[in-house]
Amino acid sequence: MPPYPAAALTMPTSTEESAGRKNMLLLIQLRWIAVAGQMATILLVHYIMGITLPLRWMLVVPVLAVALNITSLLVLRRRDNVTQVELFLALLFDVGALTVQLYLSGGAVNPFISLYLLQVVIGAILLDSRAAWVIAAITTVCSAMLAIFYRPLALPFRLENSLLDMHILGTLVCFALIAALLMQFVTRINRNLQAREAHLAAMRQRAAEEDHIVRMGLLASGAAHELGTPLSSLAVILNDWQQMQGFAADPQVREELDEMQAAVWRCKAIVSGILVAAGEARGEAPAVTTMRAFLDEIVEDWRGARAAVEVAYSNNFDRNVPIVADPALKQILFNVLDNAADASPEWIGIYVTREQDRLRFVVRDHGPGFAPDMLANIGKPYQSSKGRLGGGLGLFLVVNVMRKLGGEVQAENMAGGGAAVTLTLPLATLELKKADDDDG
Repeated sequence: MPPYPAAALTMPTSTEESAGRKNMLLLIQLRWIAVAGQMATILLVHYIMGITLPLRWMLVVPVLAVALNITSLLVLRRRDNVTQVELFLALLFDVGALTVQLYLSGGAVNPFISLYLLQVVIGAILLDSRAAWVIAAITTVCSAMLAIFYRPLALPFRLENSLLDMHILGTLVCFALIAALLMQFVTRINRNLQAREAHLAAMRQRAAEEDHIVRMGLLASGAAHELGTPLSSLAVILNDWQQMQGFAADPQVREELDEMQAAVWRCKAIVSGILVAAGEARGEAPAVTTMRAFLDEIVEDWRGARAAVEVAYSNNFDRNVPIVADPALKQILFNVLDNAADASPEWIGIYVTREQDRLRFVVRDHGPGFAPDMLANIGKPYQSSKGRLGGGLGLFLVVNVMRKLGGEVQAENMAGGGAAVTLTLPLATLELKKADDDDG
C-alpha cells in the first residue's frame, strides 16, 4: 500500500529559527499528511477493493508516526536548534515506515516502491553529503530486499486478471504523487532560501552601517578631544574681555560677548556629550532625572539655540518615571528637531505621549515633506533633500541609535502638508530600576 513519504509542505517564515529546526518542522508537517494518506489507503484497499491486509500490523506504523510527531513538537517547544544527526534519524524513521508498509503490501511488486526516490531527494536537500549518501544506500538495500522478502497480497478472484492494470494505475498515481510533493517541497525550500538570503543581505547591510557608525564615532571622539583645548581657551579669553571696562561699558558689545560666551559653552557641552556617549566622560557621573524633566530640558535647550522657530510643545507623559539621562538619546532628539526646523523654519510641533511601557516622541513640521525615495530608504546614509555634502547622516544616526536602544523610527508625510517623524522607545532602556537604587 502507498504510504506518503516524510518531507514537508510549509516552512516557518521566521529567519530567527535555525535551519535544522525549520527542516525538522518540514518532516513533521508532511508526516501528518503521511499518516492521513496511510489510513485512507488502508481503508480503501481493505474494505472497498476487498484486498485482505494485515490491519493490526499496518496500523502500528501511523500510530508510531503520530507518537513521533507529538514528541518532536514537544521537544521543539523547548529548543531552537536541531542537529544533523536528529534530522538523519527522523528521515531514517520515515524510510523504515515506508519499508514496513511495502513489506506488508506486496514488496517490490507494489508500484509505490518508487517513493524511495523521494526519500533520497529529501535527504540530499536536508542532510549533509555523507548522511545523504547513507540514506541513498539504505533505500537501495531496502528496495533490493523487498524483491526477496515480502508478504504477498491475497487478491480476490475478481481482481486476479486485473493485476497489470492495477499496477499501471498505481504507477501513475505514484508518479503524480511524487511530482506534486517534489514541487511543493522544492518550492518551499527555495522560498526559505530566498528569505535566508534576504536576511543575510540585511545583516550585511546592518554590519556595514554599524561599521560606518563606529568610524564616525571615532572621528567625532577625536575631534571632541582636539576641540576641547581651543574652546577652553576661547572661554577664558571671552571671560577676560567681559571684565575689561572698555567692552563692559558698551551695551551692544557686552550683549555680543554674552552671546559668544553662550555659544562657546554650548559647544563645550556638545563636546562633553560626545565624550560621554563614547565612554570617555571627564569625571561626570550619569545624571539621574525623570522622563518628563529630561524631555523638557531637551526641548528648552533646543529652543534656546533656535529662538526664531515657533515650537508647539505638548508633554503628556502621564507620570514621572526615574531614568538615567542618555546623552546619545539627547543628541538624536536634537538631530530630529534640527531636521524639522531646517524643513520648516517658522514652526515645528513636538508631542510626547506614553503608550503602555513605551515612550512616543513625535515631531511634526510644515515643510515640503519627504520625497518618496527618501521614505523608502529611511535610515540609509546620505539620503537627504538638502543637497549638501554629507547630508542625510543625521537621520541615519537617529535610526541606528534608536535600533541599538531597542526602539524604532517612523517617517511619514501628513495629509495636510508637512511631515512627521515618530520615535518609539521602550522605557526599560532608560528607566532607573529600584534594584539599581538599592545596590547604589
